[in-house]
Amino acid sequence: MADRVLVKIQSVEEKTVGGILLPSSAQSKPQGGEVVAVGDGRIIGDKKIEVGVQTGKNIVYSKYAGTEIDFNGVSHLLLKEDDIVGILETDDIKDLQPLNDRVLIKVAEAEGKTAGGVLLTDSAKEKPVIGTVSAVGPGTLGEDGTRKALDIAVGNTVMYSKYAGSEFKSADGTQYIVVKASDVLAVLA
Repeated sequence: MADRVLVKIQSVEEKTVGGILLPSSAQSKPQGGEVVAVGDGRIIGDKKIEVGVQTGKNIVYSKYAGTEIDFNGVSHLLLKEDDIVGILETDDIKDLQPLNDRVLIKVAEAEGKTAGGVLLTDSAKEKPVIGTVSAVGPGTLGEDGTRKALDIAVGNTVMYSKYAGSEFKSADGTQYIVVKASDVLAVLA
């Protein structure tokens, strides 16, 4: 109904690349899947707004979004369209097409040593809050049902809120984060 989307959840990796079985506590919860069904949209003012994804598309969604449903022995997730981060046509997160007011940012590398030259371990490194914009969504929907484009462009260097968004790692190990445009604090360049 309305702006709800039914997603068939990707299967959980039960083995490492080397073939070691992972206990359920070590398995990472998937954040993606295939769209199985979509609602007929929502009404804003006097305009009917269609859902921005179609059946058969692979999507990425927020980590704690939706309600899990077991349908014919297969795990599904019922979620609102706003919980969808973007559409993923390939297996690599760098190709994500953000939806609505979402922004895909390539995270800057964390400093590996202090100003005095002391090497830092991964746990001691400060989490970066600066990155380069890789992709932007089409914008937010206004109260009249029209889209307002974002003020952020691909290639901008931005500072974003430290605890915002969903973090992902691409196939080559590069860190990415997807945040809402409102979580971008400043455009630096």
